[in-house]
Parts: sequence; C-alpha cells; structure tokens
Amino acid sequence: MLGCGGTLGFAWTAAVLDALDTRAGWDPREADVLVGTSAGAEAVAMLGAGIPAKAILGALVGTPDGDPVVAAHVRRVPNRFPPVPYPRWPAAGLVRAAVRRDVDTLAGLAGLLPQGRGDAGWLCDLGNALAPDGWVSHPATWLVAADPAGRRIALGSPDAPPARLGEAMAASWAIPGWFPPSLVDGRPLLDGGTVSPTSADLLLGHDVGEVVLIAPMSSEGGAPARGPSRLERLLRTAMTRRVDDEVRRLRAAGVRVVRIEPAPADLAAMGANFMDGRRRAHVLATAVRTAPDLVAAAFARQGVRA
Repeated sequence: MLGCGGTLGFAWTAAVLDALDTRAGWDPREADVLVGTSAGAEAVAMLGAGIPAKAILGALVGTPDGDPVVAAHVRRVPNRFPPVPYPRWPAAGLVRAAVRRDVDTLAGLAGLLPQGRGDAGWLCDLGNALAPDGWVSHPATWLVAADPAGRRIALGSPDAPPARLGEAMAASWAIPGWFPPSLVDGRPLLDGGTVSPTSADLLLGHDVGEVVLIAPMSSEGGAPARGPSRLERLLRTAMTRRVDDEVRRLRAAGVRVVRIEPAPADLAAMGANFMDGRRRAHVLATAVRTAPDLVAAAFARQGVRA
C-alpha cells in the first residue's frame, strides 16, 4: 500500500521501496496486490510495469541505473503552487458526504475547493509509456480514486470501471483545487487521497496475510513542528487518524501490518509544502540515509528481522 504525498512524498517513497529490496530482501514487485493513491499510484504503476525499485530511485537521483521512462517522467513535475482555479465546485458532494458522516471532516473541507486548472498530461504520458496496451502486466495493480460523493474506486480491480493507466493515474492525482476531475468511463473522479491517504481498508475481506504500508502523509504518535510546518502537521494529524483506524481494522481482522512513515529528519527535509520540487534533492538525500533504519524498525515492531 503506497500512500499519497505529492512530489516530495513520491521521492521519499522511492527510497523506502529501494530499502525494502536492499535491507529487507523483498522485491516490492512481488506483492500479491499493489495499491497506490495519488503519488503512490505513480510508484505502484511503475512497479506493476516491472520496473525495479532501484531503477525508480536511480531515475530520481540521476544515476546510470535509473529507468529511462521514469527519468523522463520525473523531469516534469507540477508547480509548487496550483494555478488559479475555475469558479466551479466539482467536489461539493464531499461536503454532503461529510455531513452524512460517510467521509471525515478533512474530506468535507476538500469539497469546498474550486475546480483546479492543473495539467495532468505528464501522468497520461507516463501511463502510455508504461502500458501502451492500456494497463500494466502485474495481475493486481490498483490505483485509488474517489467519486464526488466520496466513494473510493480501486481502478484496475475487478469491480472497477475500465480505464487506461494514464487516466487512472490522473484520477488518483486529481487533488481538488489543484487538478480537475479525471473522466474515467464517463465518470468524473477525484484524488483518492482526499478520502484516505492510503485506503488500506480496501484489502479487508481479501485473502491477504500481511500489508506493507508506506505512508508519506501520516505519522504514528504525532510529529511536532515549528513555524510554517505547523500548518502541514494539521493536515498530517487528520490523515494519521484515518491511517490509524485502517491499521486497527486490518489488525483486528488478523492481518499483520508493517507500517513505514517518515522520520523526523524526513519531515524536516520535506518542509511545509509537499509539492515543492525544489526540495526534492534534499528529501532524496535524507531518505536514502533514513529509509534502511525505518524499514528495519518497522519489521522489528512486527517481530520480523529485516
């Protein structure tokens, strides 16, 4: 399960995926199910297409072992601030869903944001490059989006509407106020991270014994901050509550959950704006240093040596 996290969360996730392979000795491509949300959907699509974690990280760092498709993709990142939005409110249904308590308050507030004008073309191009025939080869690669009423849809799963990989990534990335909804099979869909940063509970009822949860936007136990980062922590606190609940439900169902989240040094490197691509090199350098210990500690908490 790879959670949302914007430009900087994707970079941090790439370092964690590499550490899973090098430190834990487990290739993430071998997961029975790959589930990604927003920035996590990008990484899941790459894994599902067969790209090794080392090649994803190498593309970000700029080493010769980097995958060329990923390298071309990461040269194109969204601006650190959204363009001026349109005066339309396509996610207003989230407000009504929050009143009904179908989604949490944070999702309801997202419904107040106007329609974004960001261009998701770089995601569509990545999808076409990774999956010219429409979808990746991994048999269970799911990209999580949500409809305007807050119902989550795991695109690529058996019950989901048909979608090409690029439009599925654009839907999973359609952050209210930043990007417009993405049309999938004639239905407007929003960023799945609006409703849940990880959607780990979508695996309830499936034959899954262990979940490796990589969540850039949550921090179990809290994450103190100073200055502008306090605003980011308000968002992180709300998202952490959702992840906490999903993890509790999975564990109550007998599923072992290995939960990996940013260290304090990672949060300091990311700063207050998870879309600020100017900080990506610093985030990468920090995550390459912290990720091996984060992975080892996460497995150790579950009684497994990594």
